[in-house]
Formats: sequence, C-alpha cells, structure tokens
Amino acid sequence: MACKSAATASVGKQCFSTRIVRDFQESDLKCLKVDRKRFNDTLHDTCKFGTGQRWGSAETETGMCRLSLTDSDKEARDWFVEKTKSLGCQVTVDAMGNIFAVRPGRREGPPTFAGSHLDTQPRGGRYDGILGVLAGVEMLQVLNDHAIETEFPVGVVNWTNEEGARFPIIMVASGVWSGRIPLERAHQLEEVGSGKATMKSELERIGYLGATPASHESTPMAAHFELHIEQGPILETTGQKVGVVTAAQAYRWFKVEVNGQEAHTGTTPLSNRADAVLLTSYLIAHSHRLATKHNCVATTGIIEVSPGSVNTIPGNVRFTLDVRAPADETLDKMESDMKRDFASLAAGEDIGGLRIGGTRGKPLTVAWQTDANTAATRFHPECVDIVRASAVSVTGSDSLVRDMTSGAGHDSVYTNLQCPTSMIFVPSKDGISHNPVEYTSPEECATGAEVLLQSVIRYDRLRSVREAL
Repeated sequence: MACKSAATASVGKQCFSTRIVRDFQESDLKCLKVDRKRFNDTLHDTCKFGTGQRWGSAETETGMCRLSLTDSDKEARDWFVEKTKSLGCQVTVDAMGNIFAVRPGRREGPPTFAGSHLDTQPRGGRYDGILGVLAGVEMLQVLNDHAIETEFPVGVVNWTNEEGARFPIIMVASGVWSGRIPLERAHQLEEVGSGKATMKSELERIGYLGATPASHESTPMAAHFELHIEQGPILETTGQKVGVVTAAQAYRWFKVEVNGQEAHTGTTPLSNRADAVLLTSYLIAHSHRLATKHNCVATTGIIEVSPGSVNTIPGNVRFTLDVRAPADETLDKMESDMKRDFASLAAGEDIGGLRIGGTRGKPLTVAWQTDANTAATRFHPECVDIVRASAVSVTGSDSLVRDMTSGAGHDSVYTNLQCPTSMIFVPSKDGISHNPVEYTSPEECATGAEVLLQSVIRYDRLRSVREAL
C-alpha cells in the first residue's frame, strides 16, 4: 500500500523496526499513535452534517440530529465514501446501505473491520456511533502515514440505522447482514411518526440501495472491533480509561396497544369509562415495578394517543416497551409477568394498589407485538483478550482498564454471530448519552482510537502467525 507522501512515510522512521505487521513487536505496536488534532478536527467537522440542538456557547457544543437515510445522513455517507476512497480503499455498498471500505493487505482474505454507525438519535450527541466510524477512518490514515503493510485487508464499516430512531428496529442492517433479520422485513419498515417512507424507498432516494447482497456470505469479515462511548457512568466514576466489553445485555422491544372506548369527557361518569390513557399509566408504572422485582430495566419512549382531543376520552393508545437484562431467562420471566398482569389490569383488577383511591371503570383490551428480541451476547474470548492487551499497552496500566458488560445494543451483537467480535468503551461525562450534551474528551477519544488501532493490528498479526503454522 503506497503512503500519501514520502514525508508522511518518514514519520516514526526511528520508532518502527518494520513496516510489516506480521513482524511487529510490542514496541512497534506502541509506535502506532493517532494524530489527535486531526482526529478531533475531523470528528467535529463531520458534525456539520445534521447539527442538532445547541447546549453551550462553544462551536462544538451542539447535539446531533442525523436520522438514518435522511439528507444529512446522505451527506455524512458521501463524505465517508469519498474520504476512504482517497485513502486507497475499495468501497462496497450492500442492499441495506451498509458501507464497507477496505484497505488492501499483502494477501487476500476476509478483512478485519472496525465498525460502528453514523446515524444518531433525534436529540443525540456527537459521539454515539460517530466516534467508532471516525476512529476507523483515523486508523486508515495512521496506516498510510507510516506505510504500514497489514498481512490481510483491513477496513471500516458504517452500519445503517443502528439507532432504530427513524426505522423502529435497532441494529437492523447488521441484523440483516448476520442473517437474523429478513431483508424484506427490513426494507418494508416504515418510519416512526406520520410519514410513510420505508427503508427501501429511502435507500433508493438517497442513492444507497447497493447492488451487493446484505449478507455475511457476500461481505465476509475476519473479525469486527467497535469503539464506542460507554453511555453510562462507571468508567468516569472509577477514574478508569478503557472498558473491555466482554458481553452485552439481552433486550426485547414491544409495541403495546390498549383499546378502550372514546366518549365525551363531560357526560361520561368515571364508572362508565374505558379510558385507554388511564390504563396505560397503570401498565407503565407496573412495568417499572416488575423491572425492579426482576433486577432489569424497562422504558417507555413513545406514546401515541388517539383521537387526541381535549374533550374526548382516549379510546386507543399505542406505546413502546424496551426491556433489558443481563440474562435471557430474566427477560422470559419479565415478559410473562407483564403479559399476565397487563391482562388483569385491563380487566379491571387491582395489582399492588395501583387502583387504590380510584373508580373502577369498564374493561379494556391489551395487544402485544414483539419488534425485537436479541439474546444476551458473550463476545469472542480471543478478541476480548486482544482488546485488553491493547488497552493496557495504550494506557500503560491494567488498573486503568476494566472488563464491562454493555447495557446497550450495538451492531457488534450481530457481527458476533458470524465472526469474532469485541468492543472498546471510553468514558461518558456524567454517564449521559442519547442527549445533546453527550461528551467524551479529545484525550479519551484518542485513547479509544489507539486501542482500536492496536486491536485491529494485533488481530491481523495473529492471523498471519496462524497462516504460517
């Protein structure tokens, strides 16, 4: 792989003992440093694509609103394609709009990928997902800077609609790639809200409905490493720098529909009402109690009320439930208890004193739809060990590194089904994410990017050693 110029190739000349990853020693790995200013500048410059709510006075103190397959997402995608091509990568787009940028190695074989996502929440921050993709781009630049030759190809992938904020299945495109979600189901997903656009229609509209099948057979991976912000408070609280992600929680997404009866607010006695909103309030409160009982989490993020009139008792409510736990068995018990108790509450029964002090009305009905069901994940032990070794190398101390379980879902959950996978966490200020004020310092971002870089290179070196045996 030719580097960008003789000047950049000479950078680190006295540091590296070799440019060939197969022959790298630990000292060579320690020479792999990101250009912190370039990395930070690029990360924030690309946030012009879908800039969101301002929360401070500094230029970078804004959130992001870059929903999947919108015009701003197209702009970010176009930048990613152009940038990686300029770094010598071959770029492939599949039928889900996943973008794979691959840098050639000394010989052929499935690439080792760094990956994450460029789409955001509607009121999101500048680091969730974006950090992982931009760190992958910086990885390519560092390899070019030093004319490093990997044994096998390495690459960066941008996964489509990881957030599930616009099209309501999270990690849907990596799910299709892994074979767990049917392509037709994904293509037919309609956007949240009043719009009728589907994933397929929007992929076509912005020009990212690729010709390559969305599958691990068509685009195989040797391994997948993902850098991500923690999205929680643990690393910041403990003063540690890197989380080695060994596992991810199980989660299930439900849509719950409550059907009652619309009626006039002034002429209908409390005892004659089938108020869908009132029952929904009991159901959501009870889901919280059950989550406490089962030591898991349950969240309602969307509530749609019909007919939406001040003086009409609501006859229909649809709301979401996002339930997560470290073990699949916990979710089984939680789902069973919710379905049993929601039916009882709809019939007018009282559970745990929820109805104390109120008036019993007419019965209602509750219907369930499961939108997502992902089992608990254990990441590949070899990749976990590689991330841990890289983290200790970069931070200089194993006391600054800790093993962690991810509370959130990530594309790595699906890649783990088809190739060795692990993740890297860096601190989130105040544990806040999915919020415009989401923040990880430039130093923490650079630390994570160097752990990612080392992890990809260590895995490539491991593959070259195995092939030689």
